[in-house]
Amino acid sequence: MSQPATSPYGNWKSLIAPDLLTQDTVGLLSVAWDGPDLYWVEQLPMEGGRNTVMKRTPDGSTIELTPAPFNVRTRVHEYGGAPFIVHQSHLYFSNFDDNLLYVRKGEKQFHALTSEPDLRYADAAVDASRGRLYGIREDHRKSAISAETTIVVIDLDGSNERIVASGNDFYSNPRISPDAKQLAYLTWNHPNMPWDETQLWLADLNDDGSLSNARMVAGGSADSILQPVWSPDGVLYFLSDRSNWWNLMRWNGSEVEAVCPMEAEFGGPSWIFGRSDYDFLNDSTVLASYSQNGNRRLAKIDLETGNLAPVDSRFTVFSSIHGNGSEAAFLAASPMDPLRIIRMDRNGRMEDVKVSSDLDLNPNYLSIPETIEFPTAHGKTAHGIYYRPKNPHYTAPPGEKPPLIVTVHGGPTSAATSALNLEFQYWTSRGFAVVDVNYGGSTGYGREYRERLKGNWGIVDVEDSANAVKYLVEQDEVDGNRAVIVGGSAGGYTTLASLVFTDVYRAGASYFGISELEVFATETHKFESRYADGLIGPFPEAKQVYYDRSPINFTNQLSCPIIFLQGLEDKIVPPNQAELMVDALRKKGLPVAYLAFEGEGHGFRMAENIKRSIEAELYFYSQIFGFEPADAIEPVPIENLRP
Repeated sequence: MSQPATSPYGNWKSLIAPDLLTQDTVGLLSVAWDGPDLYWVEQLPMEGGRNTVMKRTPDGSTIELTPAPFNVRTRVHEYGGAPFIVHQSHLYFSNFDDNLLYVRKGEKQFHALTSEPDLRYADAAVDASRGRLYGIREDHRKSAISAETTIVVIDLDGSNERIVASGNDFYSNPRISPDAKQLAYLTWNHPNMPWDETQLWLADLNDDGSLSNARMVAGGSADSILQPVWSPDGVLYFLSDRSNWWNLMRWNGSEVEAVCPMEAEFGGPSWIFGRSDYDFLNDSTVLASYSQNGNRRLAKIDLETGNLAPVDSRFTVFSSIHGNGSEAAFLAASPMDPLRIIRMDRNGRMEDVKVSSDLDLNPNYLSIPETIEFPTAHGKTAHGIYYRPKNPHYTAPPGEKPPLIVTVHGGPTSAATSALNLEFQYWTSRGFAVVDVNYGGSTGYGREYRERLKGNWGIVDVEDSANAVKYLVEQDEVDGNRAVIVGGSAGGYTTLASLVFTDVYRAGASYFGISELEVFATETHKFESRYADGLIGPFPEAKQVYYDRSPINFTNQLSCPIIFLQGLEDKIVPPNQAELMVDALRKKGLPVAYLAFEGEGHGFRMAENIKRSIEAELYFYSQIFGFEPADAIEPVPIENLRP
C-alpha cells in the first residue's frame, strides 16, 4: 500500500459510499421456529422497505413465503413487532397496507382472516388443541389516539373473534402453556411504559376460548416484567428488574424465584412486540444474552443450579433468541460483522443462515468502537461508544483534530450498541470522529441508571451529551470547535434541546425530532401519549415545564445552523414538529435546510431516501465548515446561507 495522502478531515474519499448502506443489504427483524424449519422477516430497502417472511428447511433450501404486494408488518403501538407466527407450516401474519390478518396455507394459498382495517393485530399464539389463535388487538374504530387494546381469540378459519382480556390500557405477550391449560400475559396502564411497571397474569384456558381465574403472579410496584416464556416442562419464566437489574425469574406455582441473580441486564425495553433475549435449549438450559457496562454476551444458564456459562463468540450484539428443543437461532452482530441470523446446534457450533449484507469491506476502513466512561453532572458517570476517524489512504495535517459527530439514540429509553454501523463508518472513513452517547436514561446499566431521566428529559441527556464532547476534547481527541450533534425521534429532541440550551455545538441534524413537547404530549399515539409524564411531568399540571424544555420556545438562543429530515407519513412525530422549528430558524436568519420525504414514516425505509439523507447531511456540514467533500453530492437548498 502506498503512503497515505495528507488531507484535512472531512475531505477524505471513502469506499463506503451511500449506496452501500442499502445496496445488497436487507434488514433482519426476527426469527422463529416451526419444528426443524426456521423462519424470519427480511426488510427490503430496494422494495420501499417492504417486509417479507422467509423459510429455511433443514436441507438448506430457502424460499420467500409472502411475495409482493404483501408487507408483513403491524401498526400496533405504531412500532409494531411480532407480525407473524407459524404453526404446523401455516403462516399467520399481519399485512401492513390493510392491517388485515392473513393465513398462508399450502403453496401460495392466502386467505384473509379479518376484514376490518381499523383493527390491528400482533403478538399471536396458537392453541392447536382447540383450533384457535390468541393475540393482541388494537381497535381504532372509535379513536386513533385512544385506541382500545385487548387480547382476542379467533378461530383459525377467521370466525368467532371475541375479546378475552380487556380493561387495562395495554396488553402483550400472550403465551399458552405446553399443556394448553393456561395463558400467561402482561398488562400495564398509563402513565407507565413497559419498562416502568407491568404485571404478569395467569388465567385458565377454557374449552370455549374464554379465560377464567385470572390472577396476578408478579409485577407492579415499580417492577418491570418482560418476556414471559413457558419452559418445555411447563414452568413459567420471565425477566424482572425488582433487583435493579432485569434478571431471569420463574413462578413456581406459589412464589417468584430468582434463577441467576446478577448485576447484569438480561433484557431490554419493549419498544416492539416479540422481543426475545432468552429461550430454552432444553428442559434444563436457557440460552440468554446479558449486558454488563453496555457490553453484551451470550451465555447458557443451568436452570437447576443457576450457574451461568458464557458462550465463546466474536459477536457483541444478540437478539431474537429462539430454540426449538434441539438447537437455537438468533440475530447477532459485532463491530466487524453486519447483522446476521445464526443457527447454533446443541454442541454450540454456529453457522450463518442469512447475512444482512454481502459487502466485502476492507477491515482497514473500519473504525473499531471503544466503550468510554466520562464524568458528568452531579458527580456521576455516563457512558458512550467512541469511533476514531480511520481511512488507510489518508492522514490529517499535523496538529489538526477531527470534527466530532455526537449521535443521540432514540427512545429515549433505548441504547447505543457496538454492532457494525455503516452510517458511522461512512463518517469515520471520511475523517469524522463519532461518539454514540448512552446518556443517563439509557438501558443496559440497570434501573437506577435508566431512571436518571425521570423528570429530567431535556436536562440529563443534554448534559451527558455535552460532557461527552468535553471529555473527548480534554483527551485531545477531537476539535471542540467543530462538534455537531445528530439524533432521530427522541434523539432529535435531545439534539434540538442541546442546540438551544447549550453552546457546545456548531451545527446539528434532526431526523424527525420533537421540538414542541406540548404538541407531542397531546397529539402523539396512544402507546407514548403518557410517556412524557415520567420524563417531564404530568400534563397539564406541568405545562410550564413542557414550555420551558421545548426548543421551539427558545429559538432566540440558537446561534448555529440545523438541517431537518422528516417523513411526511410520520404518525409518532408529525411533520409539523419539524416545520415549526424550520419556520423559527428561517425568521431568525440562521442557515436551515429542510428535506421532507413522501411515503416515509417514523424512520426511513426506502433506499433512495436513506442515501439522500446521509448525503444531504454531509453536504450541509461541508457548507457550514467550509470543506470540499470528495463525494459528488446533489446540493441541498440551505436558506440564509451566506458566502
